Amino acid sequence: MKRVITYGTYDLLHQGHINLLRRAKELGDYLIVGVTSDSFDQGRGKLNVRNNVLERVEAVKATGYADEVIIEDYLGQKIDDIQKYDIDIFAIGSDWVGKFDYLNEYCQVVYLPRTEGISSTQLREKIQVNYRIGIVGSGRIANRFIPESKVVNGAQVTAVMNPNKDEAKEFSQRHGLTAFSEYDDFLKYIDLVYVASPHLTHYEYVKRALLADKHVLCEIPFMLEKKQAAELYGLAEKRNLVLMEASKTAYCPAFGHIVTLVKSGIIGDVVDVKSSLSKMVPPPTRELDALQAGGAMTEHSPLTLLAIIKLLGTDWHDVNFHSRMENGVDIYTKGVINYPHATASFTLGIGVKTEGNLVISGTKGYIYVPAPWWLTDFFEVRYEDQTKNKKFFYSYDGEGLRYEIQEFLSMIVNDRRSCYKLRSCESVAIAGIIEKYRNHDNVTEI
Repeated sequence: MKRVITYGTYDLLHQGHINLLRRAKELGDYLIVGVTSDSFDQGRGKLNVRNNVLERVEAVKATGYADEVIIEDYLGQKIDDIQKYDIDIFAIGSDWVGKFDYLNEYCQVVYLPRTEGISSTQLREKIQVNYRIGIVGSGRIANRFIPESKVVNGAQVTAVMNPNKDEAKEFSQRHGLTAFSEYDDFLKYIDLVYVASPHLTHYEYVKRALLADKHVLCEIPFMLEKKQAAELYGLAEKRNLVLMEASKTAYCPAFGHIVTLVKSGIIGDVVDVKSSLSKMVPPPTRELDALQAGGAMTEHSPLTLLAIIKLLGTDWHDVNFHSRMENGVDIYTKGVINYPHATASFTLGIGVKTEGNLVISGTKGYIYVPAPWWLTDFFEVRYEDQTKNKKFFYSYDGEGLRYEIQEFLSMIVNDRRSCYKLRSCESVAIAGIIEKYRNHDNVTEI
């Protein structure tokens, strides 16, 4: 039996894709189609893909040409797959002529004629919608958001809102935007809202935007109370709107692959997760101001808790905290979360320095992600037998905000209201743990 393999993204599946699959099928008796994963596409800079990997896999299956569909998830996988599946022919479109000649060492390489006049890029251009994004707030993260948005198709930042007129004007002049100091006027001018204002203002700004029928991307910490988080996600669902927490690590290629590997059982049953994050901040600054909900817990826990909850779930049964306080603000907090069959801990600092790595321990091995783990482009799976260790490398481009912007727009364009990378129930659970701390539940000062 002659076995053929081909690969592609297959975004917005069109007649050109179908023709190529048919031609590949005609080369042999059994066709395997590799569909690139979301994280692999993002790692290669493809931030304009409209359909997620599950939608693209189903579209390929629906053509009837694929005998088997696999996921392409890492650089160099083609060689592994050719040997693993005993492939006779590697087939790819003629626009890649010469690029895969190196595979001739393993099998026959065939470049198939592509269908002229149609491509996913052309289709995306025809249906391209440019969304006018308005930023609430003009601080550090807002300044980083604008250049990141420019690499995502369909994202166009057009306005900024700050109740301080002078700050709004200065920011707008720097970035070529329209400035607003009144929120209602701002909402009428834009299509989507990115909330990057101080923590204590998130609830009001998000709720008013949803009531104005605007999709919302909100910076971390999303909410400081569980009830508020649940209320807003419920409101978004009722009004058929996208509401997404801007926890950039959740949407980055490497972190997504870590979660996938852990869920696949590569290190066995997870027994312990340790995550840490610290950034020293000199006074005076918002992070050290108790009146502005400053502190290590409110500043950094959304990311460390993201790792724990994505890997162990939301069904924890108790949590306790140990903090060092200065001027009413925790400059250091260590938390321990206990689950029925696992435990987790997180260490945070804004006045105390810690390493900033992530360690996931399992019954077969462990995953080590070096500092800064939340910006990672590398991690390693380690075992007792070190010859089985495996290193993984991914792109982490720019500030990383582009990945969350792309996911936000993808959800809107494809009419998705749930994101598996960070589900609303997980976001609510994070807010609940932050609330417990702010209520001084099981907090010990050291």
